[in-house]
Amino acid sequence: MQSAVFLAVRHGGRMERGGRRRSEPEEADKGRMKRTIIKDWKTRLSYFLQNSSNSNKRKCKKAGKHCNYFRPSPEEAQLWSEAFDELLANKYGLAAFRAFLKSEFCEENIEFWLACEDFKKTKSPQKLTSKAKKIYNDFIEKEAPKEINIDFQTKNMIAQNIQEATHTCFSAAQKRVYSLMENNSYPRFLESDIYQELCKKTPISRATQGT
Repeated sequence: MQSAVFLAVRHGGRMERGGRRRSEPEEADKGRMKRTIIKDWKTRLSYFLQNSSNSNKRKCKKAGKHCNYFRPSPEEAQLWSEAFDELLANKYGLAAFRAFLKSEFCEENIEFWLACEDFKKTKSPQKLTSKAKKIYNDFIEKEAPKEINIDFQTKNMIAQNIQEATHTCFSAAQKRVYSLMENNSYPRFLESDIYQELCKKTPISRATQGT
């Protein structure tokens, strides 16, 4: 028995109950897994931020403005935990949340919500109708490429409403999706490594993007 303990100590191994030696420390496994997840989310976040900033850059050029977009301070990121709307109102926070939803394979929820927000701002009746049909084809109809999880009754109501499109065509569905994100995805996002990293004093990265 003493020789078995001696060999375990000598080779740097850990003994479990019954004298069985662990093949690899659990702490190392957890550390590697965490680093892999954070690295993956950093990549996803960078992708969404790049797309978002390119779009904003084009808007700024048209308006003749100079736009800079910075990674938020830990204090700013912590404000996102106070309310879901705080997160959605922040461009960087929205991009981070989209990256998180993509990692959970449910990014269609935030994409639908954003499409509805854009739809409600549309003034031209012609554009309103075309946008309504596109949203229906992309998110509502059966087996749509980004089909959202709403009940059959709401889908039928939308199908009828888009025949004479108004700004309230998707109101019920948007509220449903908002509630799903607020009650399910949002709490998980606040517990995620990507959000916890943003709240740390040492930043992941800091990039300045502008014209």
